[in-house]
Amino acid sequence: MPHPLDAFPAARKWPARHPERLQLYSMPTPNGVKPAIMLEETGLPYEAHRVAFERDEQHSPAFLALNPNNKIPAIIDPDGPGGRPLPLWESVAILVYLADKTGMLAPRDPARRHETLQWMLFQAGSLAPMAGQLGFFVKFAGKDWEDKRPRDRFAAEVRRVLGVLDGHLAGRDWIMGDDYTIADIATFPWVNAVFTLPGADELAGTAGFANVARVLDAFLARPAVARGMTVPS
Repeated sequence: MPHPLDAFPAARKWPARHPERLQLYSMPTPNGVKPAIMLEETGLPYEAHRVAFERDEQHSPAFLALNPNNKIPAIIDPDGPGGRPLPLWESVAILVYLADKTGMLAPRDPARRHETLQWMLFQAGSLAPMAGQLGFFVKFAGKDWEDKRPRDRFAAEVRRVLGVLDGHLAGRDWIMGDDYTIADIATFPWVNAVFTLPGADELAGTAGFANVARVLDAFLARPAVARGMTVPS
């Protein structure tokens, strides 16, 4: 009998050894590791597939059928709502879905849930795109541009955003206070990228954000984070 995954071109391009498990299509990038960290934290069984950028697989017809925006990560949950398969993309959407599915790492209280979403959208709208652009100008083709004004603009915005986060984290263990949540999983892979990329760290003034550094260290010390940061290998 055909398995529900058979309807998805991505599942045919990257065959599942365990089709009953949630399927993750990703790369170990700041966005790409977020679902893996969440899956490791919750213990939900999953199978990871590497979408090889060096072979431009993110633009393959099979992957575009899963995510028309050609970005990782994406998932297919064979046991989605109502028992039907659910394909999903965008890392924040995936984290919220997995929190709802497992009942873990998101506040139950409605007000705190919305506050959590607020910080996740702050990450998605401010930290991630600014850090990504700074990375382009420091590590990739942008580093050869003679005009440094675009690089410096993104560096200044990353500094500003880190300052917002640093002020919020004063006296807090995590973004939501005492509770480690999907807001931290969404945010700190990008923070780690800025803090560890030579050149970006200095331009962003990371040495001046002691609260961010403290919480980043606590994040990276979590065993599930250490495992998830390498998925898919």
